[in-house]
Amino acid sequence: MAKTLQDYKSSVKPIWCAKCGHYGVLNSLYRAFVELDIDPANAVTVSGIGCSSRLPYFVNAYGFHGVHGRALPTAMGVKVANPELTVVATGGDGDGLAIGIGHFPHACRRNVDITYIMMDNFIYGLTKGQASPTTHTGHAAKASPQGPSETPIDPATLAITFGATYVARCFSGQPAQTAAILKEAIAHKGFSFIHVLGPCATFYDTLQICREGTAQLEEGYDDTNKQSAAATATSINPIYLGVLYKSDQPVHVQGQPTSSLPERAERMQRLDKVFANYV
Repeated sequence: MAKTLQDYKSSVKPIWCAKCGHYGVLNSLYRAFVELDIDPANAVTVSGIGCSSRLPYFVNAYGFHGVHGRALPTAMGVKVANPELTVVATGGDGDGLAIGIGHFPHACRRNVDITYIMMDNFIYGLTKGQASPTTHTGHAAKASPQGPSETPIDPATLAITFGATYVARCFSGQPAQTAAILKEAIAHKGFSFIHVLGPCATFYDTLQICREGTAQLEEGYDDTNKQSAAATATSINPIYLGVLYKSDQPVHVQGQPTSSLPERAERMQRLDKVFANYV
């Protein structure tokens, strides 16, 4: 029987602020799961800390709400332990580009078959409006009344440079494109990174920037050229939306046989005996 959106909605209702861009991402993820006909029993969502990191609670699948900045190593561990699972990591610009940025390059270059959705609202929303690594220069926030002087980080450019094999950017207010990109990213074999722009209606409403400061990639754009993709991702006038880069590369643990449960149990028993000698 064909699955519907309801098959992927948990009993926990989203508790984000009204007009938060994260609602669009959640609904787009539901749609992507429906179109891919993913079995909820074989799907896992993993997150760190932040407003966007509440997402696993709202999805009818296995979920892991981890600690700040550690979504990627956890998600990679889940996928390596059981390659048959569909694993989606989610988090915000603060979680992924501040405390968690040390994991980002290694997740990209290892090319583990997971999808990483970074919901970028250019601010720390959960902790009440401090400037994040993507906050625009000069934007006044509570912890920085005159605004940050630093140049904001562009995560899509980093992902391409670090070696991610699928990189795309979208706007949460365009659910059809966001769902289509998420569907393609999840189906892609390798590490997929999706940079989703969206407003924080409470602390930094960038809706106008997301609508008027963005443009779709031109028809005929070559998404296989890494150098031009990095240059395109860096553009801020306009900020380009669409699939920026994709490449087919060997996937981490690709081709390695998955251990059966009895084999895993036997291996753990051997490890227990080894560790017992050190107790």
